[in-house]
Amino acid sequence: MHTLASKGQLRTSFLRWSLFFVPLIVLLGFVSGEIGGADTPWFAALEKPAIFPPPAVFGIVWGVLYVMIGLASALVASAWGARGRALALGVFALHFIGPLAWTPVFFGLQEMRIALYVLGYSVVSLLFVVVLYWRVRKWAGILLLPYLAWASFAAALNYQFIAENPDGGPANPSGAIERFDLGAE
Repeated sequence: MHTLASKGQLRTSFLRWSLFFVPLIVLLGFVSGEIGGADTPWFAALEKPAIFPPPAVFGIVWGVLYVMIGLASALVASAWGARGRALALGVFALHFIGPLAWTPVFFGLQEMRIALYVLGYSVVSLLFVVVLYWRVRKWAGILLLPYLAWASFAAALNYQFIAENPDGGPANPSGAIERFDLGAE
């Protein structure tokens, strides 16, 4: 027997999924940022592109985006019985590996070119997620559009960092010199 859920049941389901997805997405983003952060001598010594916003912007934007991503995922997850629901959430999970990997690759490994490939994967896979979320719940897809715009900007910014620092950045940004005294011969 198939019955439709009441509006109250749908709101409760969305609220429960929101209480799961929003903190999860925010936590994963926070952990990723802690694994490889911008507070390194290497990053400080890089030439910054003209399009590089003030550092405080990144925390604010990502905080808002993580909440929107969590809400979009909750909208999809709460759409019980909707065609494509499981596929949309599965593709999102595969997609989200990319953005989470970018920070450790760029800042931790200091691999700007590999990080650009990671962002390329992230943007392309996000396009699929937006379409799949949109098919399940229109507003879920709409909520991801600012994320798509920011991810695209991040890819352009990453590319600009490579253009401004073609050698990958300074080899010894701290200026420390290692000396060994082997004694007189």
